Amino acid sequence: MTVSDPVLSVFDAWEPEHHADPYPVYRRMRDQGGLVPFLLDDVPVTLVTRYEECAAVLTGSDWGHGYSAGISPFRDPSAAIPGSFVRMDPPDHGRLRSLVNKAFTPRMVARFLPVVQERVDLLVDAAVERGRAEVLADFAVPLAVAMVPGALLGAPESDGPDLRRWQLAIARGSDPDHLLPADAIAARGTAAQECMAYLHALIERRRTSRTDDLLSMLLHVEDQGDVLKQHEVLGISLLTLVAGMETTINLIGNGLHALLRHPDQLALLRADPSLVPSAIDEMLRYDAPTQFTIRVALAETKVGDRTFRRGDGVVVLTASASRDERAFDRADEFDVTRYAGNRPARRHLGFSLGLHYCVGAPLARIEAETLLSRLIRHDLTLTDTVPTYQPSLIHRGLVELPITIA
Repeated sequence: MTVSDPVLSVFDAWEPEHHADPYPVYRRMRDQGGLVPFLLDDVPVTLVTRYEECAAVLTGSDWGHGYSAGISPFRDPSAAIPGSFVRMDPPDHGRLRSLVNKAFTPRMVARFLPVVQERVDLLVDAAVERGRAEVLADFAVPLAVAMVPGALLGAPESDGPDLRRWQLAIARGSDPDHLLPADAIAARGTAAQECMAYLHALIERRRTSRTDDLLSMLLHVEDQGDVLKQHEVLGISLLTLVAGMETTINLIGNGLHALLRHPDQLALLRADPSLVPSAIDEMLRYDAPTQFTIRVALAETKVGDRTFRRGDGVVVLTASASRDERAFDRADEFDVTRYAGNRPARRHLGFSLGLHYCVGAPLARIEAETLLSRLIRHDLTLTDTVPTYQPSLIHRGLVELPITIA
């Protein structure tokens, strides 16, 4: 059986009526199989729905993005972002990832912990004084702005609103074009141009005024005589801004929403704060900030019982995989102890797997763990407001999450 078989399945998780909760649709697709033929913008591709098959694609050496080879059936969302390695394949990806890893070290990330702690204390203290908070606007967004464009790139905090506006438009624009309205496509292009112009000016200032932020390190990092080119620093900076902010903001929003809807789990955390790291992993598994990604077969290869030809495309439903009952006991239950201690829970796909595992995952964890550790000391209650979600499909995140706090 090959991916070109004509039997196509109905997949409606991206329809508006399922936007608030796509997980029942994911379950229905998993019940059809781990590899489900699907038509994406008139292009036959395959939905990868189950954990084993998703993990095989994400970690397989015969899978990539195929843009440099000209074999991808998908639009290249990084075409207007030169130097971004998120859609690159080896050897280009390995070269840039190695240079970024030399700059974005565990030591650098650990150095940000006191900064995160100070900012979290200020944000939470202010919310407690008011007696109420909106999780995104009062916690997640200002924390992400302070850490990603602020601490990592050295951007003034006063530029935060513009950076957030650009980041949202570019993130929204990463969805398949046929699922986007014309104004979202136009906003994506405008935001990319304005944001790249802003980052270009920031890079030029940093060349003559070096500090200890990530941007300065990217400009001076070296690996066996290899250095990053100007357009590569620009692309990596834009990737850091968009992916770093969106993932962290949505991890905090989705995670707290899940926790507050499960008061028994909140009680467990309060009784044992050492469960906070496990809770963050469960938040990433249960309602992931990134719902899917795409891959292309770089050579003829086999996954499960399906043979894929070079150039065949797949949509890897990572959020579905992390709810796969074949891989996780009680997969649809939210359990903050799932990843605690030596329990043998399967690795979730919230930060992906393989070559493209999220480079910013350690910083996102520090931000989310620090905020959660502080918030569980307080009485938190969801308001009666019905939650609404950002229109993006790849990136799953709330528009707002009002709470009371005491």
